Amino acid sequence: MKTDLSGRVAIITGSSSGVGAATARLLGGMGCRIVINYAHSEEPAKVVAAECEALGAEVLICRADVSDDKDCKNLVNEVMNTWGKIDILINYAGTTKFVEHKNLAGLDKEDFLNIYGVNVIGPFQMVRAAESALRKSSAGSIVNVASIAGVRGVGSSIAYAASKGALLTMTQSLARVMGPEVRVNAICPGFIQGEWLKKGIGTDNYERIRSSYENAAPLNLTCTAEDVAESIVAFAVGHGVTTGQYLILDGGHYLT
Repeated sequence: MKTDLSGRVAIITGSSSGVGAATARLLGGMGCRIVINYAHSEEPAKVVAAECEALGAEVLICRADVSDDKDCKNLVNEVMNTWGKIDILINYAGTTKFVEHKNLAGLDKEDFLNIYGVNVIGPFQMVRAAESALRKSSAGSIVNVASIAGVRGVGSSIAYAASKGALLTMTQSLARVMGPEVRVNAICPGFIQGEWLKKGIGTDNYERIRSSYENAAPLNLTCTAEDVAESIVAFAVGHGVTTGQYLILDGGHYLT
């Protein structure tokens, strides 16, 4: 895998925290020019930008809600006006609603529309907006961040699982049409350690589920944000003959 990415430009949606932020730091440390994107959290985005700059990266901060097509186009235009190219697009921005799967009444049409708007339509709109620039790159690559939820139908809600399943199907469709210039792949993390999940399900549930997953998984591990970022970057700048694939990251828990 190429480790000197000097001159390449990477857009990472939802990169003000968590996996997106870890990916920005990793790519920034490899010399990549980094586009930090946020929808609401400007101050955390500035913190991540400063961390990337401390690693020697050039950084651009862009506010955009990926569910808004105009925002996606404006983000891409801002990047092109600044650096004139896009080599890597990482679709990490996502949302959910925490509802037990058996509680069908806990989800309504608006929940599905909101979740699909960010998790499925958002990545499509970002790819469409960046298509021309990515095709002109000599190393165009897209990585969609899906979830084990999209493979097994588990996770924070049925709507979330369905959206991630749709994202995996879309990854295959995009891989067919974006080739030969651009590779399109996805990763499917399982339980990811961090404050976002802890806040969503509560500290006690978080620790209980984490312990259960780690005890059951063959590797006795759950993911950190840095673990997921490593696999995103591997797909983004390595695996040159691979497209339309997804990688499960869960310590082997899916085998159980």
